[in-house]
Amino acid sequence: MTTQESTIAATFDVYRFDPTKDAAPRYQRYTLDVPPHTPVLSALLRIRAEQDPSLTLRYSCRSAICGSCAMRVNSKSRLACETQVGPEIERNGRVVVEPMRNQAVLRDLVVDQEPFWRQYDRIDPHLILDPRHPMPEGVPTSMSPEQVEAFKETPRCIACGACYSACPAVEADPGFPGPMALAKLYRFVVDPRDSAHQDRLLRIQPGGLWTCLRCHLCTAACPKDVRPSERIRDLKEMAVRAQGGTENGSRHAIGFKDNIRERGVLIEAKLVRQTSGVAGLVGQAGQGVRIYRKKPEILKTPRKIEGLDEVEQIYRALDRPAEDGQ
Repeated sequence: MTTQESTIAATFDVYRFDPTKDAAPRYQRYTLDVPPHTPVLSALLRIRAEQDPSLTLRYSCRSAICGSCAMRVNSKSRLACETQVGPEIERNGRVVVEPMRNQAVLRDLVVDQEPFWRQYDRIDPHLILDPRHPMPEGVPTSMSPEQVEAFKETPRCIACGACYSACPAVEADPGFPGPMALAKLYRFVVDPRDSAHQDRLLRIQPGGLWTCLRCHLCTAACPKDVRPSERIRDLKEMAVRAQGGTENGSRHAIGFKDNIRERGVLIEAKLVRQTSGVAGLVGQAGQGVRIYRKKPEILKTPRKIEGLDEVEQIYRALDRPAEDGQ
């Protein structure tokens, strides 16, 4: 004897847009009776098979391996094949399905991923070996478990683009490489077989690393727990060690660290000078006047906090690994 599986009445508001025909995007509503554990992708395929064959979407493995079905479900970038309908209905009352952000819509839920892959190619995503020491033909290059561990979670990446879609830095600056490309860059920078560590770090800095807002939305969106925001943080530290403060982003990071160390609290006016220099201060004079009118205390040097010696101990502990070359 079998029991019938319980179902829920689910409402789907799906983004529809064909740029060759439509003047503007619209949302089309569909309803389905589905078991709560039904993946959003399976529901969309049922809608296409039973209600609207014109619905366009991209998918392949249905097993969270290929990354093809990345889209936004209730405003969050994720894989449709592993997002269940039931929890979305329970939290939001409906399922709103939209294409990924930061990429032009080709049709409905399918986007043009050319910018995403262009940024990936920009980092040279392959080992660059030293031509002076070529590996013998057919001889494997071994690595220790510790060296492999240094890759962190980056080999898990399936290039789905969810992090790229969630990234506000990409939205603000299309030249920003994006979280996936930078996580892949980290993977090659820490690879002991790669001979282009320094060059990779120097090339990516202008308009690259320091545009990251440290919002961690990429890490929240990643279906494979690659944690790209943490790898970007690591790259920033490596870049500063390799080149020092060469642009506003790296100078700001170095200045912020030294600034806090002095009194235990941020000296805001000094940080602006540390970041932009005298020439930068002149260029930002108008903005500085507006800030001063709203916050005149910005020019006051704050008192040293109590327990500043404890702050100094923290700094020394953090500096020690760098001094030891670790």
